[in-house]
Amino acid sequence: MIEAIGLTSIPRKEQPPAVDNVSFEAHSGRVTALLGAPGAGKTTALRLMLELQRGRGITYFRGRPLHGIPHPAHEVGVLLGDVPGHPARSVRGHLRMLCAASGVPARRADEVLEAVGLVSLRDERLGTLSRGMDRRLGLACALLPDPHTLVLDDPARGLAVGERRWLYDMLREHAAQGGTVLCSTADPKEAARFADHVVTLDGGRVVADQRAADFARTRLRPRVVVRSPHAARLSVLLAQRARSTQRSVEVVREGGNRLCVYGSTCAEVGETAFRNGIVVHQLADEVGDMGPGAGAGAETSTAQEPQPSSAAIDSQTGPDPEPGAAAALDPSPEPKFAPPALDPSPEPELAPPAPGPELEPQTLAPGSSPEPEAAPPAPDCGPEPEPSAPAAAAAAVPAPEAVPAASTTLEPPQEAPADDTPQAAPSQQLTTPRPTTVALPPPVLVRPAPTPLRPVRYEIRRAAGVATGYIVGACVLAVSALTAVLLARIGHTPQPRLLAAWPAELPLPPAALGAGLLGALAFGDEFRHPALAVDRGTVPRRLGLLTAKLFVASLTALALAVLTVGCTAEVLYLVYGSELVALPADWPALTAGWLALVTGCAWAGVLAAGVFRSTTAGLAAVVAVPLLVVPAVHKMTEGTSARGPVPFAGRLKGGLPPRWPFGGEQQLEALLRLLAQPVGGAMALSVLALLCAYAFTGLRSRVR
Repeated sequence: MIEAIGLTSIPRKEQPPAVDNVSFEAHSGRVTALLGAPGAGKTTALRLMLELQRGRGITYFRGRPLHGIPHPAHEVGVLLGDVPGHPARSVRGHLRMLCAASGVPARRADEVLEAVGLVSLRDERLGTLSRGMDRRLGLACALLPDPHTLVLDDPARGLAVGERRWLYDMLREHAAQGGTVLCSTADPKEAARFADHVVTLDGGRVVADQRAADFARTRLRPRVVVRSPHAARLSVLLAQRARSTQRSVEVVREGGNRLCVYGSTCAEVGETAFRNGIVVHQLADEVGDMGPGAGAGAETSTAQEPQPSSAAIDSQTGPDPEPGAAAALDPSPEPKFAPPALDPSPEPELAPPAPGPELEPQTLAPGSSPEPEAAPPAPDCGPEPEPSAPAAAAAAVPAPEAVPAASTTLEPPQEAPADDTPQAAPSQQLTTPRPTTVALPPPVLVRPAPTPLRPVRYEIRRAAGVATGYIVGACVLAVSALTAVLLARIGHTPQPRLLAAWPAELPLPPAALGAGLLGALAFGDEFRHPALAVDRGTVPRRLGLLTAKLFVASLTALALAVLTVGCTAEVLYLVYGSELVALPADWPALTAGWLALVTGCAWAGVLAAGVFRSTTAGLAAVVAVPLLVVPAVHKMTEGTSARGPVPFAGRLKGGLPPRWPFGGEQQLEALLRLLAQPVGGAMALSVLALLCAYAFTGLRSRVR
C-alpha cells in the first residue's frame, strides 16, 4: 500500500508549485492510475514520492518511507522514462549487471526475460530495441528484485494497441498476486479501462479520487463522431431536431468536417443525414472526456448512489473495454455516514431512537446532520460543539502521524473554580476559536542513489559487458608492438623503454594511456548511461563502489602491462632475434616501476572521471601528469639545498636507518627510488590530490 501525504514541490520564482498538497492512497491488490493532462504534475508527484526531488511531504510504502527501507529496489520497482543503459550492452548483460547491483542471483535475469517475452532478444543491443521492446525491458528491470510495489511513469506512451493490452495485463497480474501498482497516464479512457482506482490531477492538485466505476460514470460519456463535407449544415439540422423533440443534444464541431454529438445515437444521426441528403464519411460511437476538472464536484453528490452494473460500465467506457476492470473493485460497501463519537459508557435508561424518515440516508443532503430533536440525548457531554475554521483547516492538512478515528472530540465538563470569578456561558466557550498550529509536512530530501550490493561483481560485469575495453586493449597491443619495432630499427633506445614501447618523445607509453582511458571509462560511462539510479545521472560517492572500481581498474591495468611487455618481446624476438629481449640485471625494480606507472594512470583516470563526471576529463588528467605535474616535481626535487647540491634521491637514501629487520631497507630503498623519479612522484601526488578531491565532493554532496 502507498500513502502519499502532503506532496508539495518547491515553486520556482513567481510561479505556483508543480504539485501542491497532493495526498492519495494506492491499495494493495489494485491498479491505481494517476491521471492528468501534460503538465498536471504527475511526474513531479512520482519523483517526490521516490525522493528524487526536493520538496515537502512524505510517502509510506507499506508503512515505511523510502529512506527507511534498507534496500529500496526490493520494495519498489521504478520505471521513469526510457531504460537507462549503454546502447552497446546486450539485454541479458544489462539485466545481469542489475542483478549484481540488486543483490539477486544472476538466474533471475533469465526468469524476468521469460516473463516479459524477451527471451528471443536477449542477445540484442539496447540501442537496437524498438519502443515496445524497450518498454518490456523497462518492466523487466522493475520486476528484477521481485518488488511488492510498481511505480511507472506513463508506461504505455508511444505503444501500439497490442503492446498496451499486454502491458496492462502484466500490471493487473502483478496486482492480482497482492502487489501494488501505481502508474500515470494522460488518457482518461485508458484509465477507466485498466485501473481499479483513478486519482485525477489538475494544476498540481487532486481534483478527483474515485473508483473506476465512479470515474467512468461521472467523468466519461458516450458520443457519436461524424465526418461529413457538410458538417455545418448537419450540425444545424441536429440542433433543430433536438429542439423539436425536446431532447438534450450537444453538437461540438472539432475542426474541419468532424462533429461530436453528445446525447444522441448513430441511428438518429444517420437517419437525419439520410433524410436531408447529406453525405457521411464516418459515423461511429466513441467515449469522450469531460475534461480534467469535470466530475470533481459531482463526486460527493454521486457517492451515495448505487453502483452501476458491469454492463453499464462497459457501455460507458467504450466498445472494447478491458475485462475485469469492474470485477477487481473492492466489493465492501462504504458507510453512508459516520455517527459522531460519543461517550463509550453505556446508558441503560436510554433506548436508541426508532428510525424515522428524517434519518434515512436518501433524505439527507451531503454534509448535513439530522434534526436536533431526533439526535440521541447525551447529558454528560453537553451540546455538540461546532468545529471552528482553524480546527477544520488543521484537520484538512494531512500529517505523517496517525490521526484519531473521530474528527470531533467532546471534552468532559470542567469543574467550576473555587473563587467567585464569573464564567462565560457554555455556548461562548464552545464557539470561541482556539489557537491551533498547522504542522507542515516534513521536507523531502533527495535520497542518495543506491550502492550496488555486490560492487565487485557489478563492476566486472559492467566492464566486460561492452566491447570498448577489448577494443582499447587490442589497439594498445598493436600500437606497442609497432612502436617497439620502429624504435629498434632506429636504435639509440634503452632496452627498458624498448620493451615498454615508450619513446622519449611521448609523455606516456601506449599501455599507460590505455589503462588511463579504461579507468576514465569506469566512471564516465556511469554518468553517460546511468544504471544505478533511476532517471538520475548522479553516481553515489560511496567507498564500496570506489573501491570496486579501483580494484577492477588495477587488475585491468596490470593485465594490460604484462601483455604489452610480453607481446612486444615476442615481436622483437621474431623480427630481430634474442639479443634485444635479454633480461636486464635490475629487472625487479624496473618491473615494479612499470606496474606502478600503469596502475597509477588507471587510478588517476578513475578518480578524475568521478570528480569531474566526464570520461574526457579523466583522460585529460592522466595526460596532464607528465606534461604539467612532472616538470613541476622535477624542478622541486632537483633543486639545491643548504647541505649542498645533493639530489633528492640521495637525500632520501641518506635519511634511511642503517639496518632494517629481514632486509627491509632494500625494498624501502627501491620504493623511495621509484618515488624520487619525476614521473613516479608526479603520479603519486596526482593520485593523492584526486583522492582528496573525490572525498571532498562526496562529503559536500552528503552535507547538502
